[in-house]
Amino acid sequence: MKRSNKLNEEEPPLLDSSHLIDSPTITDINSLKKSLAKKHITLSDKETKNIEEVIKKYPMRISPYYFSLIKEKNDPVWKQCIPDIKEITDTRGEEDPLMEENKIPFLTHRYPDRCLLLISNTCAMYCRFCTRKRKVGELRKNPSMKEIEKAIDYIKEHKEIRDVILSGGDPLLVGDAFLEKVLIALRKIPHIEMIRIGTRVPCVMPERITPKLCRMLKKYNRKPILYINTHFEHPDEITEQTEKACSMLIDSGIQLGNQSVLLKGVNDKPEVFKTLNRKLLSIGVKPYYLYQPDPVKGTFHFIGPVENGIRIIKEDLRGHTSGMAVPHFVIDAPGGGGKIPLIPDYARIQKDGSVKMKNYQDKEFKYPKTR
Repeated sequence: MKRSNKLNEEEPPLLDSSHLIDSPTITDINSLKKSLAKKHITLSDKETKNIEEVIKKYPMRISPYYFSLIKEKNDPVWKQCIPDIKEITDTRGEEDPLMEENKIPFLTHRYPDRCLLLISNTCAMYCRFCTRKRKVGELRKNPSMKEIEKAIDYIKEHKEIRDVILSGGDPLLVGDAFLEKVLIALRKIPHIEMIRIGTRVPCVMPERITPKLCRMLKKYNRKPILYINTHFEHPDEITEQTEKACSMLIDSGIQLGNQSVLLKGVNDKPEVFKTLNRKLLSIGVKPYYLYQPDPVKGTFHFIGPVENGIRIIKEDLRGHTSGMAVPHFVIDAPGGGGKIPLIPDYARIQKDGSVKMKNYQDKEFKYPKTR
């Protein structure tokens, strides 16, 4: 299909593959087993069957680069990218606990002055703890040009919006030309002051950060200002390749922040998380948010007690490392309440491990028990 130069040209429901970055990935059990064999790791018949069952419901996609970081079975990298049978056997949680779906597809307007615009449903890697597990990876749920145009029209009409966050999927999994069209359209809106890109590409597919991409982003890194939030979860993810990718973005004048999720068995030990944030600062990435995992169906095996995150921030980071290495520990409140900081004035942990909270509007929400 010929690529359009007009943002508002009609597109078929399935996003033309020419808009997506084409790269080799591990997506099926055979390619996974072949790749594991090169690491001298084998899967039992039961493990093989379990993975096959999971990917029938929740797709698997692993970039060769990220796969190369696996050191052994069930290590922190493995847990983030290899399907686990608990994804389909643990039925706790909801498909969309944050209530992101609304009348305007691919757009969430929760806070008065900012909104979330989803421009892709594809990622370089499908994280097993993904908050959008219900939809990520289904190609027919990729936004068409027409749907993106409709969302941008909404932003034009709502002059209170000054901040647009591009998300997905991963917004850097679309091609440079497609991304540039979206940036141009947003920059034409007078009341937009900043554009943020939320992406895990620097961590899981650093080769996507090319000189061409950086030149394009630099061209649009003026009012509205462009920011990028990355998504590193463990110190092993910070390598020579990821440092180079981040440096290229920084050299383009883009400020980088990081959003981590507190994952049981991955980064929920104080020394691990402290090392991660120190390493992030060393490559020019400012720790921004630490999320308690969203109570999403298929991800509960990653969820630990909320008090563990509070303890890490209060007792193991604050005063023990640079304040720049201490992110905000937050819960994105189930029911669409938005991000709520986990500090005593905002949260009360109950005896069963659940949390009663108040958000910025003083509305009450509850995070379910996790033990």
